[in-house]
Amino acid sequence: MDKKIYITINHLDEFMGPCNLRIGDELILKKDVDNYYDDEAIVVCRKDGSKCGYVANSVHSVARGTYSAGRVYDHIKDETKCCVKFIFFEEGVLIAEIY
Repeated sequence: MDKKIYITINHLDEFMGPCNLRIGDELILKKDVDNYYDDEAIVVCRKDGSKCGYVANSVHSVARGTYSAGRVYDHIKDETKCCVKFIFFEEGVLIAEIY
């Protein structure tokens, strides 16, 4: 990817409880090829491998100005890094930049 690509990460509360990530934290994106509900699912993990969310893939959950999982799925490797850029505590979502 030649330009800056931002993604919305959601479902944080399902895996982590209240968000305990910080701006600047590096996360790992992994294609979730076994996901029954979404063929373009991308799981988000911490460096230790623990799951902390998913890249949003619905028009109802993708923040304006960010890309959905479906838009980046074919453009990233099976495992790609990203960096937390913004945190929206009330909505329980993060905005991250893909490297």
